[in-house]
Amino acid sequence: MLIPLVLGLSVVALAVAVGLARWVLKQDNGTPEMRRISDAIQEGAGAFLRRQYRTIFTLSVFLAALIFVLYAFFRSPHPGEPPATTMAFWTTLSFVFGALCSGIAGLIGMFVAVRANIRTASAARWSLNRALQIALRGGAVSGLFVVAMSLLGVGGLYTIVHAFAVVPPERIPLLIVGYGFGASFVALFAQLGGGIYTKAADVGADLVGKVEAGIPEDDPRNPAVIADLVGDNVGDCAGRGADLFESTAAENIGAMILGAGLAAANPTAFGGLAMLGVILFPLVVRAFGLIASIIGILIVRSREDEDPMHALNRGYMATALLAAAGFTGGTWWLLNPVTAPHAWWHFALCGVIGIATSIAFVYITQYYTEYRYRPVQSIAAASVTGPATNIIAGFAVAMECTALPTFAIGAAIIASYKIGVSSGLEHAGLFGTAVATMGMLGTAAYILAMDTFGPITDNAGGVIEMSHQPEDIRRRTDRLDAVGNTTKALTKGYAIGSAALAAFLLFSAYLDEVRALGSPLAAVDISKPEVFVGGLLGAMLVFWFSALAIGAVTRAAVSVIKEVRRQFQADPGILKGTSKPDYGRAVDIVTVGALKEMVAPGLLAVGMPIAVGLFFKLFHVGAEAVAAFLMVGTIGGILVATMLNNGGGAWDNAKKFIETGQYGGKGGAPHKAAVVGDTVGDPFKDTAGPSLHVLIKLLSTVTLVLAPLFV
Repeated sequence: MLIPLVLGLSVVALAVAVGLARWVLKQDNGTPEMRRISDAIQEGAGAFLRRQYRTIFTLSVFLAALIFVLYAFFRSPHPGEPPATTMAFWTTLSFVFGALCSGIAGLIGMFVAVRANIRTASAARWSLNRALQIALRGGAVSGLFVVAMSLLGVGGLYTIVHAFAVVPPERIPLLIVGYGFGASFVALFAQLGGGIYTKAADVGADLVGKVEAGIPEDDPRNPAVIADLVGDNVGDCAGRGADLFESTAAENIGAMILGAGLAAANPTAFGGLAMLGVILFPLVVRAFGLIASIIGILIVRSREDEDPMHALNRGYMATALLAAAGFTGGTWWLLNPVTAPHAWWHFALCGVIGIATSIAFVYITQYYTEYRYRPVQSIAAASVTGPATNIIAGFAVAMECTALPTFAIGAAIIASYKIGVSSGLEHAGLFGTAVATMGMLGTAAYILAMDTFGPITDNAGGVIEMSHQPEDIRRRTDRLDAVGNTTKALTKGYAIGSAALAAFLLFSAYLDEVRALGSPLAAVDISKPEVFVGGLLGAMLVFWFSALAIGAVTRAAVSVIKEVRRQFQADPGILKGTSKPDYGRAVDIVTVGALKEMVAPGLLAVGMPIAVGLFFKLFHVGAEAVAAFLMVGTIGGILVATMLNNGGGAWDNAKKFIETGQYGGKGGAPHKAAVVGDTVGDPFKDTAGPSLHVLIKLLSTVTLVLAPLFV
């Protein structure tokens, strides 16, 4: 009954997503000039994604073959397992299926997003509310597809493996961890490639256009402007969609592993069908969260004179309340054994803690990235004395903003663990943290809809600017664009918060798997030199990976800057408005640069945990050294990603604060200093920071899949 319910609600969510897509595509698509610009964005995004996914497909095939060979020929068999070739087949199949589902979800979301931009722009000529609804519902297609495909994938794989009776039901989650690895692998390259593309184009367009030539943002005279608008989609739509897809997929499987452990520790409480209820609980409550998100999305509407952010916040709060109700019902239904009659409300409270943590992250991120508050205003004030003081003030804010999220994550983990322990069930503390993680990801579809809202409204503003629409329409799209910048920042905060909780859950699942393989780790002893070095390597990886990602943006951006300067020098008529720039040349340069540069950091992220585990296995501490690598790398990744995300967002909005007329407004020396600071923050918040979200979870899924090789 549970699996049909999960699959049925997932299909309902997909049907709603298709209905929303059809509604968006029926809206007016603007003037011929607006359509010309939108078509160029669609063409550029499509060309990049086709080439990017070809590269990812090639790498995925190679890695799938490697996983099969390692499992079939190099992995030592463990008691109670099926033959090596059977394990290799199902693990490889799970990996391929996870990669495929992640790619499909991202592509479908992108298809609608690059068509919603012009419809949002067209609606903005008449109504702010209609433009808001088109942008949000266009983003919701991505959000609903991502979460529903994740559920369908995990639920479908579980059903198939169960039907073939390959292993007992409680061991199925360990057999399908490859699904999370496949999703993580695609997400890493989608986020890296999209992040490098969007920021290389953005930096090139801003430095030459705004600073050197003195032309406005999204000015049609800028040869890199189409590449910049394409980048918003491939980075924030496809990249973030893949990020949250792998979050939900990996967290679902990790929570199922811990659920199986809880059932095994409490056989009298969860025997027979009750055991299946505990294992499948994560999928059931995630399906309830999907329905909550659908309702939240459909009720969003705004008055013409209202701040659009208020309408989005109302929808989010409605989603959070409905998700909390779904959690409460799910825990009462599936986590309510006779032997522990109070357990269900303890776990319901853990879920509410997760939801409260997501709300806390939303408001913490708003505080550090909105120009209504002290941090951003302090950066704007520092711009008066030049770019150097702007960068110093921005970096100080970036480092400061790690404190409150750390307190929130720490409080959530400890509180949910202690409440789980007090539930009356054995070994329920870790499952309590798993339920909190489920709570935080319960609103994932709505959060992703808000994230994709950002690039849609950004593109809509660009279409309005480039098609020379009246100033009052541009002011309307500027209001939506400002909200879109905030929602993108909020999603990054949400993504790192959920990554932190999911990583703790997956670390616990890794320890469970190592225990099941016959090498239990009661603790990770960093007083052992090999284990300490494993942890040190995990921390180092975060910085090395970030350096490669930021350096990739630098190299790709230099190519764009040279091209924009070349076009301005070769044809003076471009700046005069009498000639049209060659947009396609800039798009091609960024595409080639991004795809070339994404490979090295991606392979480092996948290869290093494998190398650490196999090397330290020679010293008979492979599993423990990997645990230290995973633990310290996760902690470092959370802090560095938070710093990069919020620091970059604060620099961006300090520039926008000055553009409202503060400190002399656009064109003045403080504004040019703020543009330089924003340019520094661009690869922080849109390339390295978001890619670290994926890295944190990729480390966990790699080690989960390959743990048998390290024992």
